[in-house]
Amino acid sequence: MQLSEIQSMSTLAKGLRRSTSRTPSRRTTVKSGKNRALKAKSARPKSKTATAKAPARKATKPKVTAKQRLAKKGAPVRKASPAKKAVKKTATQKPAPRKLADASNQNVPAPGVKKTQKLAALRAAKPAPVPTPPRQPTIDEAAALRTFERAHKEFSRGRFAEARNQFRFLLDKYSQVSEVAARARTYLAIAESRLRTESMLPRDADSLYDRGVIELNRGEYVAAQEMFERALKREPEAAHIHYGLAATRARLGSIDLALQSLQRALDLQPNLRVRAQHDHDLNPLRNDPDFDKLVFQPRA
Repeated sequence: MQLSEIQSMSTLAKGLRRSTSRTPSRRTTVKSGKNRALKAKSARPKSKTATAKAPARKATKPKVTAKQRLAKKGAPVRKASPAKKAVKKTATQKPAPRKLADASNQNVPAPGVKKTQKLAALRAAKPAPVPTPPRQPTIDEAAALRTFERAHKEFSRGRFAEARNQFRFLLDKYSQVSEVAARARTYLAIAESRLRTESMLPRDADSLYDRGVIELNRGEYVAAQEMFERALKREPEAAHIHYGLAATRARLGSIDLALQSLQRALDLQPNLRVRAQHDHDLNPLRNDPDFDKLVFQPRA
């Protein structure tokens, strides 16, 4: 053989070897693709109807109703009325859910509003209680009230003797009017006590002034004022009595009346101005500009 033939034979042998070595790999790839397709098919869930066999059903006896039993026995069967059937149907049906109505958007009053409206209607239906008219006083009661008013005016003015006489007349004539008589007895006792104290008081102006100074120093300003006023009735031009009355009224808080009394005292006796500048009883008057004019700015 020649050299060229030997070389061609060797190349053919190599080609055959390569083809044999490549063919199994292709087969394996084909097989692997088929295996994947089979796995994918096996992974899919098989329908129960195709794979699982239906279980054998047992033969069940037909249910016998109560009507059929009664028919077998020969008893008459009552048919249900259509009204009862309708009731059964409505009972079996579920009630539809109610929608809550919005009271703000619709003109439907809330439950609380309904109750208040009902209460208001009931109250309006009830007749309002008619007020009983006040009892009119009898003739004796009206006369007793008029007599009491006249006596009380005399009492408030300080005319205790006249007030005492009127209260006594009221009690003698209208004692059956219990309420007015009870008040009259109280005022009568006060008037009689005041008259007794008046009888015990001194008669002259100086003694009354001294008694007023004692009550002023004790802090009994009402009693002191009464003593000074009584003294002025007996001696109206006494400057020292006017000054004592001014101090007493200043303590009681009657500023205007106190300034009037002080002005009258300084007009009658100007040298009392020095005493007024340092008198503690006149301290309530010191913030008033009229007091400065009276005391610290003497008239020319």
